[in-house]
Amino acid sequence: MPVDPSSLYLQIYPAEILRKKAEEIDPTPEVAAVAQRMIQIMHDAPGIGLAAPQVGLPWRLFVADVPPDADRNPPRSEQTDPPTASAGPEVLINPVIENTEGAPELMEEGCLSLPDILGDVPRPPVVTMSWTDTEGNRQKRRVAGLLARCWQHELDHLDGVLIIDRMTRPGRVRNRAKIRNLERGL
Repeated sequence: MPVDPSSLYLQIYPAEILRKKAEEIDPTPEVAAVAQRMIQIMHDAPGIGLAAPQVGLPWRLFVADVPPDADRNPPRSEQTDPPTASAGPEVLINPVIENTEGAPELMEEGCLSLPDILGDVPRPPVVTMSWTDTEGNRQKRRVAGLLARCWQHELDHLDGVLIIDRMTRPGRVRNRAKIRNLERGL
């Protein structure tokens, strides 16, 4: 069934699609058009990542754009290895974590589908991920810092996992009323 990219909009918790495991897709012109619309939605929000389930599609696809000034990242011209910022908007189709490195570190995360909810989430600081790009080429990259965290957060969305599932207990307690209000549609 064809998707009209202009009809896509941000899904807010407790939308059912946010809890479903997404399905692998093939890179097509339609997928590329959807990804471009997702980048627009992400930038307008504003955010640094957006997964297809967050716009109502059960696809294993996410977009990310982590600027160099976020999380005290060095400018793009001074990026280290592994990079902590993206080189611009990225589209990752059928992403898979190949490896993680380091003990999980706590950092506060938010989510466009969970407005006004922030909590500490433990994640490994370095991740190696493989994915298919919009041209159908398989890619693989090792990243760190906020970019690694963003990729892991978006990959969670593809498995129906939200930050409220991963945040520390104090974070869940602190956000309990806000989560309940979202569930009630308030």
